[in-house]
Amino acid sequence: QVQLVESGGGSVQAGGSLRLSCVASGYTYVCMGWFRQAPGKEREGVARILTGSGSTYYADSVKGRFTISKDNAKKTLYLEMNSLKPEDTAMYYCATVAGGCSFDSLGRSPYRGQGTQVTVSS
Repeated sequence: QVQLVESGGGSVQAGGSLRLSCVASGYTYVCMGWFRQAPGKEREGVARILTGSGSTYYADSVKGRFTISKDNAKKTLYLEMNSLKPEDTAMYYCATVAGGCSFDSLGRSPYRGQGTQVTVSS
């Protein structure tokens, strides 16, 4: 059974930083990542990682500002977010998925947390 619990969200001003954490219990798959959803907007993949190789991939909208990482010993996935913008405001979810690793598969995965809210004010 896979359980994921996110934390670390909050309210910050534009230009600020936050670090999201996602603690996993039970089994997690090689592909893990973060996606976000804002009210009235489509779900957007943010960052993903292959935990075996450490390979990472970012959405263009966050490249250079966000960093995904995983501490295997702590079974925790992180998302370091810097230079935050108002358009980063959303509920952020972590997910893990078997099979092909993509933002689409992560967004569709039944193995996701409850989300943590990030609000960036201008």
